[in-house]
Amino acid sequence: MKKLIENILNVFYPRCCPVCQKVLKDQNRMICPECEENLHPVGHPRCFLCGKPVNAGEYCRDCEKHHHLFDQGIGIFVYDERMRRSVTRYKYYGCREYGDFYAAAMYRFGRKEILRWDPQLIVPVPIHRTKLRMRGFNQSEYLAERLGRYTGIPVDPDLVQKVRRTPSQKKLTAVQRRKNLESAFRVTRKISEKRILLVDDVYTTGSTMDAMAACLKKKGGEKIYFLTLCTGRT
Repeated sequence: MKKLIENILNVFYPRCCPVCQKVLKDQNRMICPECEENLHPVGHPRCFLCGKPVNAGEYCRDCEKHHHLFDQGIGIFVYDERMRRSVTRYKYYGCREYGDFYAAAMYRFGRKEILRWDPQLIVPVPIHRTKLRMRGFNQSEYLAERLGRYTGIPVDPDLVQKVRRTPSQKKLTAVQRRKNLESAFRVTRKISEKRILLVDDVYTTGSTMDAMAACLKKKGGEKIYFLTLCTGRT
């Protein structure tokens, strides 16, 4: 019965490629063969701390200048124009199924780091309740829940709450972003898990990860890592 329902839905609401948005000829695939061939994860050299691609050296320019509060993290794909369009459709235009491919890619290409970090808990980056009502879902929570299924690591979407509504980070400088997130997050309980993996869609300056890491470490977290679908360039 489940397979029959899926087949009917595929006829009326066919799955599209999350990168090029063309209808998938094979509805059992998550991405079309052409985009899969041309979409490559960030390789080395990359920043030792935040995972951004670098030309040389251990750290990107941002991590050389700024002391981060998280311990380490990576993004899977470069946040270029095609991924920006894809993530925008995912977050704002109802293409929630794109998250299935995103989470699969995050696990496939981030598995080595996840095993090395050995997190005890996965925590999605929260959004404010007003934005949740407008958007209908938390895109980071969707990714975290599916990543939890792949890894077997527990997911707690309620551990960190966003308690202050903040302006969009998109057009702010790095300094403004950090200022914007002051006192924006709250940890809801004392933490017994010492190693926590934060999950989000895009990493840019690290201000969100730092703000969450600060809160979590005050409550007992010792190592805070992050895994995102995309990462900005240096």
